[in-house]
Amino acid sequence: MRLTYTSDLWWKNAVIYCLDVETFKDGNGDGIGDFRGLTQEIDYLAGLGVTCLWLMPFYPSPGKDDGYDATDFYSVDPRLGTLGDFVEFMRTAHDRGLRVIADLVVNHTSDRHPWFKEARSSKESPLRDWYVWSDVPEPDDKSQIVFPDKEDSVWELDEKTGQYYLHSFYRHQPDLNVANPAVRDEITRVLGFWMELGLSGFRVDAVPFLIENVDPKLADPHDFLADLRAFMTRRKGDSVLLGEVNVPYEELVTYFGEGLGDQVTMCFDFIGMQRAWLSLARGEAEPLASALRERPQPPKDCQWASFLRNHDELTLDKLTEEERQEVFQAFGPDEDMQVFGRGLRRRLPPMLGGDLRRIKMAYSLLFSLPGTPVLFYGEEIGLGENLKAEGRMAVRVPMQWSPEGGFGRGEPERAMPDGAFAPDRVNVADQKRDTGSLLRWFQLLIERYRECPELAWGSYEVLDPGHPAVFAHRCDADGATVVILHNLSDTARDAELKLDGLDGCLLTDLLEDGSVQVPDGGKVTLPLGPHGCRWLRASAPEVPPEDASAKWEHSR
Repeated sequence: MRLTYTSDLWWKNAVIYCLDVETFKDGNGDGIGDFRGLTQEIDYLAGLGVTCLWLMPFYPSPGKDDGYDATDFYSVDPRLGTLGDFVEFMRTAHDRGLRVIADLVVNHTSDRHPWFKEARSSKESPLRDWYVWSDVPEPDDKSQIVFPDKEDSVWELDEKTGQYYLHSFYRHQPDLNVANPAVRDEITRVLGFWMELGLSGFRVDAVPFLIENVDPKLADPHDFLADLRAFMTRRKGDSVLLGEVNVPYEELVTYFGEGLGDQVTMCFDFIGMQRAWLSLARGEAEPLASALRERPQPPKDCQWASFLRNHDELTLDKLTEEERQEVFQAFGPDEDMQVFGRGLRRRLPPMLGGDLRRIKMAYSLLFSLPGTPVLFYGEEIGLGENLKAEGRMAVRVPMQWSPEGGFGRGEPERAMPDGAFAPDRVNVADQKRDTGSLLRWFQLLIERYRECPELAWGSYEVLDPGHPAVFAHRCDADGATVVILHNLSDTARDAELKLDGLDGCLLTDLLEDGSVQVPDGGKVTLPLGPHGCRWLRASAPEVPPEDASAKWEHSR
């Protein structure tokens, strides 16, 4: 079967870059990032090679949950700029060929949102059913409490009306009730508003909470996702919904819908991410290899989103307790590095001890996984963390543009990392001038990923390399093949592969100069250095000129 590559399905081989406007670049010197500062760095992002920007919440907010507690879904937080600044940013991003998506955080509002203020004013309020209420709180399932260090229940008493409201997250974030048609209509208006201003889609926060924690229960909760998808397709046919759905594969695949992906366009591969960290901790490929073997094929035109870190804690909730402790011991043994008992509040470079060779291998692994890679801002320079900050805020530190910091003219409101990850050690300006830097490595990986449509559009097979420390896989599409190997150990290894159908083909290294020919029989030995990685494109061997001439004469 031949694949058709189309720009309408741009997300299939996009490179998505998640950033927080507040921590990316300060354009007016007040110590807080803003849209003017972000617009100034659009050329940097385009030069890096990313194709889609994902904006964390930028809506007006009291700031109790880093913007995820919105008080208005139709505006920009004044600290970050104006709607005019947003439009100018969008114009500039589109001019450089970048698409933009934004967080859709409509599973709850802030308790200061005008909707909730009106809803709690009286039991007879016309907006009362926009939220979920109960005379008697249902018994709490402690495993469903998202923030067990902050909350001991998902119900909170509203003293004025004497009823309890549901909050799946913090008590200052009452859940919206999408069982109410008026709420569903309002959410589609929010989508339509921002799409008119140029957004290409949304990352949907905590999708299961959005469709399941409602009253009355929906007959089919997925119908709401299908309605959102249909609305967006009518407005903009190539728009995307990227779903945060951290559930087992067999349940997760239902969020794509049926047929041509009539619900969520893309889903994060949380299972693959967690198994990847277990593989890195053990120095063994099998946990990640097993995840890829188990991962279901999404419906046509849908895609998996691959990542190693994001803006939240590095959740390890789908590992067993023993496996989780292995990862803790390897990458976050101190108690203040862990959070919620299930994850780590650390960035990847410090987790890997600043070992550039190992860090480069890990990101090579990310870009080579079948699917669409998603990056968190600063990963391209090895940005560190600030464990003095509370909870998840440890990883949401200011971007470091120069040895002096470079975030803005004023002192940044949030503290930057120190020590080996301070701005004078980790910054954009220095790495631009260093051909061996992590930044240059990212540019190469992005370029090679975009040149290998097999990774995003093709089929894949996990290979047996003959050594437990080596992860090997191949991707095929339209008769083209790439073979990729990663050594997860700090010792040089030889991978012995059986490459069916590639007898006599030339394997050309894509990350450095070199090539090797596959012998007849398809068995080939490929050496890997400590934490080494190789991307190899298979091609038919070139015919020497004299042989080509002889074949031409014979054909006459």
